[in-house]
Amino acid sequence: MFIGWDWATETHDVTVMDNSGARVARWELAHTEEGIARTLAKLAKHGSPADLPVAIETTRGLVVDRLLAAGHPVVPVHPNAFHAMRPRWGASKAKTDAGDSLKLADYLRTDGHFLPRLEPTEQVTMELQALTRQRADHVAARIAAINQLAALLDTHWPGGKAVFSSLDSDIALAFLERYPTPAAAAKLTAGRLEAWCKRRGYSGKKPGSVLIERLRSSPKPASRLSDSVIAQLVRVQVQLVKGIRATIRSLDEAIADAVAAHPYAQLFATMPRIGTVNLGQIVGEIGPILERSKTSEQFIAETGVVPVTRASGKSRVVTFRYAANRRARLAVVGYADNSRHASDWAAKIYNDARANKKRHPHAARILARAWLRVMWACWRTGTCYDPDTHRANNKINQDPEAALAA
Repeated sequence: MFIGWDWATETHDVTVMDNSGARVARWELAHTEEGIARTLAKLAKHGSPADLPVAIETTRGLVVDRLLAAGHPVVPVHPNAFHAMRPRWGASKAKTDAGDSLKLADYLRTDGHFLPRLEPTEQVTMELQALTRQRADHVAARIAAINQLAALLDTHWPGGKAVFSSLDSDIALAFLERYPTPAAAAKLTAGRLEAWCKRRGYSGKKPGSVLIERLRSSPKPASRLSDSVIAQLVRVQVQLVKGIRATIRSLDEAIADAVAAHPYAQLFATMPRIGTVNLGQIVGEIGPILERSKTSEQFIAETGVVPVTRASGKSRVVTFRYAANRRARLAVVGYADNSRHASDWAAKIYNDARANKKRHPHAARILARAWLRVMWACWRTGTCYDPDTHRANNKINQDPEAALAA
């Protein structure tokens, strides 16, 4: 039996098809607990969940989680690929919910052996992945909030923006809370500003004279808003930035606890220049790929650090791989870029790629591919990464003549 599930936000349509392509059953269900529970019970009447694969046009969500929890093999079908297959069932490319669930079931019946299936991810990995992804979202929100604050200052107080960009982040936010308008900072002197910064632990990279000069030399705003309104706008935006920074710190603590408890983390924790957050990102994103990959090449390809070759006749093009786990690629490429500053082995791979006229992003992906092979070996053997062993086994400083003799 093959199941086609056309999903939506409010209602779903399900079709059950046998091996001959005949429709055995079809029904519509509401996106409610009763509707989903009743559908899972109906499907169970057609056989064991393990023998009832489900084709659906998504890789995540409540429905996918419920199907996996019930034991159904879930086969995600990309909407673009499914759309390209529509002429198989008619030139008109007609679309209805009932028709789509039937087509999905038929597509699974005829081509399912080519399609990958989702595998349930370990709970600890899912939790770590959720924490790191939310942190990434909050970092993006912090950047947006800071950009909004900079735009606000640029319009209503350019001098405040000049000082804000010169100070450490915590002190800069405190400065804008204390001096949110040009009028509030009118009586500041170089000495008072420098003393104020020192009381808050300023590193002292810019003396008070430089800071006050930047404050005074900035163009005056032409804003017609009153000082009270400008102060309110600036302080509210500062509070937003500080609030997001607080949530990021809270997530950092949660990620550190989750990393300490994760069985994969200890395998990679000793890798050069890997931080707790980056380690959490790598484990959370590549962990599910490690669990389902059969070979290291599949693992590397799904992570997205190898190009795609398109060859037909005399044409052959090697291009960037878009069909990949983007978050996993960002995590491992970011780590690879950091590692080259602490590992001679990594630095040589990167520098050799740059010497071959590869751009920085390409060279970083080449290095990431090398690190993924190391991670694969650690995971398959259950061996923690040992910098001394890796350094002893690499051939960075090997004599070229000795290498030829070997």
